[in-house]
Amino acid sequence: MNILLLGSGGREHAFAWKMIQSPLCDTLFVAPGNAGTAQIAKNIDISATDFEAIKALVIKENIEMVVVGPEDPLVKGIYDFFLNDHDLKNIPVIGPSQVGATLEGSKEFAKEFLIKHKIPTAAYDSFTAETVEKGCKFLETLQPPYVLKADGLAAGKGVLIIQDLAEAQTELRNMLVGQKFGAASAKVVIEEFLDGIELSCFVLTDGKSYKILPTAKDYKRIGEGDTGLNTGGMGAVSPVPYVDAVLMEKIETRIVKPTIEGFQKDGIAYKGFVFIGLINVNNEPIVIEYNVRMGDPETEVVVPRLKSDLVELFLAVANEKLDEFNLEVDERSATTVMIVSGGYPEDFEKGKVISGLESVTNSIVFHAGTKLDNGNVVTNGGRVMAITSYGDNFQEALNKSYQNVNKLHFDKMNFRKDIGFDLI
Repeated sequence: MNILLLGSGGREHAFAWKMIQSPLCDTLFVAPGNAGTAQIAKNIDISATDFEAIKALVIKENIEMVVVGPEDPLVKGIYDFFLNDHDLKNIPVIGPSQVGATLEGSKEFAKEFLIKHKIPTAAYDSFTAETVEKGCKFLETLQPPYVLKADGLAAGKGVLIIQDLAEAQTELRNMLVGQKFGAASAKVVIEEFLDGIELSCFVLTDGKSYKILPTAKDYKRIGEGDTGLNTGGMGAVSPVPYVDAVLMEKIETRIVKPTIEGFQKDGIAYKGFVFIGLINVNNEPIVIEYNVRMGDPETEVVVPRLKSDLVELFLAVANEKLDEFNLEVDERSATTVMIVSGGYPEDFEKGKVISGLESVTNSIVFHAGTKLDNGNVVTNGGRVMAITSYGDNFQEALNKSYQNVNKLHFDKMNFRKDIGFDLI
């Protein structure tokens, strides 16, 4: 079958790498893709949110399945666009409906869903520019640190964790009145801070049944020791060493099952990934947030650990036969280290030539912010590429990743040297 994959990041390169291994995949198109996907699939220069151009491509190339990588097309309603179009309605889209995608598109919607379905989460309230001073008063009722979350999509950067009350009140005004994150912070959720260790639980659902994918932990801050500004993710480890059978059973019974049952009770069409951001507080899992797609760079460690055919898995989702699918997982650990542009997550330059790719051994290079320029692979984003390795444990895998990171070079290249530091 011909398949279209939407997106251009490391997540999409990892999906593409796995999907082309399937005998069911004849031609894989990636829109818009990157320099990595260009080597293994057909890149198409179309935005992942240009639905009319996507429709034309699907009809022209006889595409039989669409897999959606990033959140933007989902929040904008690509699932519903296909379902409501006479020419497209029989083509499966792997991703939730627009209502389902609101779990990521609105932090407030997600909080209301969690509380309605009695899923453990932090106490919260939400505020707008009109109620900003009420928000400042609400902050006074909480203990530091203070958690401020832009309600809308902010590319993983719309969360502030602040120790000082006055600073938190200033930032709340910056977000609501000063539009620090644009339209994303027209509404801000203030949340109780939870002290624990974060982890990610990934679930694939056909709306009725589900499969829990391997756990992963990513590292969001730019600096060593989890310091500095939030990024889209600087590296990841799978599985998470401290997640035992007891904790997984709690996650499944208290969080995963009620989430999928909540979709059914609320009539939410959902065929795709549910990324549950959790915090483990004294061995009690609590939901921080939902995302409606796979994480990046977590995909770069979760997908390589799937032994099952990914296209077969997606077909089981499309046909609502996920309960019949036997998901096989590699027992080895996988780790990834993200190489980023100097200056990221603030201002950075693009177009830097990347050298050393031919020297990488015993690791997989997943491109993220790259493109081809006159035969050269050059930087084209803040997060440039992820170096993924296997090992009998995460330390062994990390050693391989770092050995290969050190073979790569571009001007002002940066990476964290301490991925997994808190797991030892």
